[in-house]
Order: sequence, then C-alpha cells, then structure tokens
Amino acid sequence: MHKNSFLFTQDPQWKKSRPRIKQALPKNVSSWIYEKGSITKRLRSIYGQSVTVEILFHRWKPAYLSECNLLKLPHQQFNLIREVLLHADGKPLILARTILPKQTIKVAKRNLSHLGTRPLGEVIFSYPKLERLELNFCSIPPHLWTSSLANKINSTQQVWGRRTVYAIQGQKLLVSEFFMTGALELFTQ
Repeated sequence: MHKNSFLFTQDPQWKKSRPRIKQALPKNVSSWIYEKGSITKRLRSIYGQSVTVEILFHRWKPAYLSECNLLKLPHQQFNLIREVLLHADGKPLILARTILPKQTIKVAKRNLSHLGTRPLGEVIFSYPKLERLELNFCSIPPHLWTSSLANKINSTQQVWGRRTVYAIQGQKLLVSEFFMTGALELFTQ
C-alpha cells in the first residue's frame, strides 16, 4: 500500500473544469462529474439503503502536493485522509478520497472525523452554508491504481473522476470521487 493512499501509486493528473469541456465528455461521465447535489443521494435514489460504504483508508497523513496546493496547505501538514468504496449489492459504484484539514474538522464540530461507514455526502450536504469552490476532473489509467485496489475492484479500464473543493464556514475540504463502470451504466438505464 502507498503510504498516503490505498487507491493510487501516485497523484492523478487533474484538469480544471472549463465551460466547453462538459460537452466534450461522454454524457454518462459528464452526468456524474457535473452533478451539483450529493452523489450519495443520487445513488440512494436508485438503490435505496443498499448503498453501503467500505472504508479502505482512514489515517492522518500528508496529502499529495496538488491537493495541498488546491487547499493552500503546507505540503507536510498531516490531514485526515479517508478513502472509501461505495457499492450496492456488491457492485462497486464510486471510489472516494477526502482530505480533511484539522481546521475544517474543528468547525464541523468533529462530525467529519467520526463518520465510520456513514457516507460523507450525507453529512456535508446537511451544512446550510456549504460552498463549492472549485471542480477538477481526470481520467485515470489502470496502472495508477495500487495492486491492492486493482485486485479489489477488478478494473482494467480507465476511470473518470472529479475532485471538488468545498468550504464549511470558510474552511476547505477536498472530495475526490471516481466513477466505476457500475455508476456509469446507471446513466444509460
């Protein structure tokens, strides 16, 4: 396992979202990347309570350099890193990586550091003043997955993802979500 991630061997190459990019992406991909609401809520509207969270990584570690730059944090600062797999009835749907700085956890009254298997989206979208500050996207080739994750999800295809900077009472957090084939197939149903 990589020291800062169960998901990746290195930081993915992210691109800033720009107005014309949405039209260039496959429709099933752009549907997820540009979802304005909670991904969890969208999944629950289809699968109900069978959407579950499996915790893959939950540790205080330094984030990747690009994540620190986006959050304007010192590179070696320890942040709570949480990586999870959301699935329904055994079908992998979403991989997620969250970077939670100490100050953000503090203003959220520690609700974000003790989620357990509760989806993050259920918590952050309940904050009345949640702000979405920036959106990036990427396409991840299979060789960036760690071998542990590759064995778990059994994916040999590229995976699309988005990362969003949110703020709660002015304190930032970073949520990266990666859309597995099971989620992308939902758009065509």
